[in-house]
Amino acid sequence: MLYLVGLGLGDAKDITVKGLEAVRRCRRVYLEAYTSVLTVGKEALEEFYGKELILADREMVEQEADSLLKEADVCDVAFLVVGDPFGATTHSDLVLRAVKLGIPYKVIHNASIMNAVGCCGLQLYNFGETVSIVFWTDTWKPESFFDKIEKNRQNGMHTLCLLDIKVKEQSLENLMKGRKIYEPPRYMSVNQAAEQLLAIIQSRRLQGEKPEITENTTCVGLARVGAPDEKIASGTLQQMSTVELGAPLHSLIVTGTMHPLELEMLKLFSVDSSSFENNACQRTT
Repeated sequence: MLYLVGLGLGDAKDITVKGLEAVRRCRRVYLEAYTSVLTVGKEALEEFYGKELILADREMVEQEADSLLKEADVCDVAFLVVGDPFGATTHSDLVLRAVKLGIPYKVIHNASIMNAVGCCGLQLYNFGETVSIVFWTDTWKPESFFDKIEKNRQNGMHTLCLLDIKVKEQSLENLMKGRKIYEPPRYMSVNQAAEQLLAIIQSRRLQGEKPEITENTTCVGLARVGAPDEKIASGTLQQMSTVELGAPLHSLIVTGTMHPLELEMLKLFSVDSSSFENNACQRTT
């Protein structure tokens, strides 16, 4: 049996009882280590689970999945995912590979940022399409995520923006030379995401457009959701470019039309209550 086990968002104890039971009876246990991170390291998980964990990076999961599934038809193998197992499409591919090999599988779900984001008070059913904001480079500055945020906002919907994670990435030079030398991990902050959105707004104005999202659009910054030091801040997009939220992981929400109850909840986390109230009321039903 292949078990896909969600670990939740915080630390080692966020695994479900069902998930922990599955992990403890498996012969091999892999920890997916590139789409998200917990607030504790691999060693803390091993101590609590009572099992040695094998780190599975992007290369292993996407290119060497058959080795990961080896013998899963005759023994139990677990694949641990921060959040919920189906928070990333890579894991659907793993299921399809298992089925093709005749290996039965079982999914053990857990909380993910996709539902835990409700902690800020915005209603989950008022969210539109989720987007990913990627790190820009000097030569690559995509804007497709901005168009999706605008479309959501035009429909009155909030947008959850998942922020880029760079783990075990190679520089272009090392990639071209075939050197297995990796760059230090990088995690996009709410500040960086807001700065990129502000740059797109300015660029589009120069092109004669009137973006649906402005510097005064109400946003929510979230950090380490589910952890004891979780932090939430609400305010304008401009304020999100300077707000202090600390260590990763961060997420950003661009709001749409808000119900009065949503607005009342966001006031609990406001960076500046006076300016927040003036701006937010413009988008309240």
